[in-house]
Amino acid sequence: MITRSETTGAGGTASRRVTFQLGHLLATPGVLDLLERHGVEAITLLARHAAGDWGAIDPEDRGLNEQALRTGARIVSVYPVGQETVWVITNAADDGDIRDATTLLLPSEY
Repeated sequence: MITRSETTGAGGTASRRVTFQLGHLLATPGVLDLLERHGVEAITLLARHAAGDWGAIDPEDRGLNEQALRTGARIVSVYPVGQETVWVITNAADDGDIRDATTLLLPSEY
């Protein structure tokens, strides 16, 4: 489990456990090229994703990710890199509550 701190409305912090497995890690050639050109390590984006930092997603998708932590649905994060965007998608859990893979890709590769 991963613990992250969040600011509360009262100005304090609260710990929260984000509990999902990334499974196998996959990355498309396009995203690997983009990350290399911009000096960004894939592990940095994966760590943010795993910690529940969903990046530049809209509030509705943020809510869907929070719900997915409970229901096992897929989890999506969006991170700007240069003038482009990287998606990090963790597959929905199977009947055994196992998430088998997380993929880094460009939106055009979806």
